[in-house]
Amino acid sequence: MAQPATPLSAAVQDNPARWLGRTALIDLEDPKLRLRVHSLTQLCKNDREKAVALYRFVKRLPIAKRIKTGVMTARAVLDAGSGDAPGKATLLVAMLRIAAVPARIRVVTMRGAFLRGVVSGVNRMDRPLVEMWIAGAWQQTDTYILDAETMAAARQRLKDQGWQWGYGIHVDGHMLWDGHESAYAGGLGDAHNPMVVREVGVFHDPLHQLRSRTFGRRCAQWLQLLRWNLLSPLMDRAWRELREGTVQPGREARRPS
Repeated sequence: MAQPATPLSAAVQDNPARWLGRTALIDLEDPKLRLRVHSLTQLCKNDREKAVALYRFVKRLPIAKRIKTGVMTARAVLDAGSGDAPGKATLLVAMLRIAAVPARIRVVTMRGAFLRGVVSGVNRMDRPLVEMWIAGAWQQTDTYILDAETMAAARQRLKDQGWQWGYGIHVDGHMLWDGHESAYAGGLGDAHNPMVVREVGVFHDPLHQLRSRTFGRRCAQWLQLLRWNLLSPLMDRAWRELREGTVQPGREARRPS
């Protein structure tokens, strides 16, 4: 049985060198990952340009929520050509580390209303923000989760419905991260966002979070996986219909809890 991850001290957490290594989900020697990172960053002059190039690649991958038997590796997400929030976070962190840019995931728990329009009956959900060490400071963003087409459709849907929050964004949230400052699809950082319930912690990848003592006290791994697998078909259809512009009026209200 896997042992819980040992909590990290603040000093260790903030050491960029800690966030460059490989994990069970992040194979830094994977040839396909390395080749893709090289092709995307070969003309970049510094870490900021590398990070932005890799971020843009991951953002372009369509958001998709599929049934899973386990946590996906970075290579599996790359091969799939799409992914959910944890999957795309894993891929982005892996690619950043291959490019020698320290990166990690900061997880926050958000109110279920943040996913209004995608799924109902969820009180809370975890959201992975990817943090990158750029020019001597950590920058964070969750704008990589929704591809540009889906995000634009979500923003328009919010305006049409008269909602502030939903589909994983705020109607006036950031659309892109530019490499110069943190950017949030919710429009505000953790301390100021009313949708954020609490901060869970910083992790190498979703598996590190699952094995942490903090997470283990809240929910068994198999129960969490089962819960989201049951919701996956509804969520995937919601994202697809939103992206394709085929959402029917009132569909959100009829989704089962």
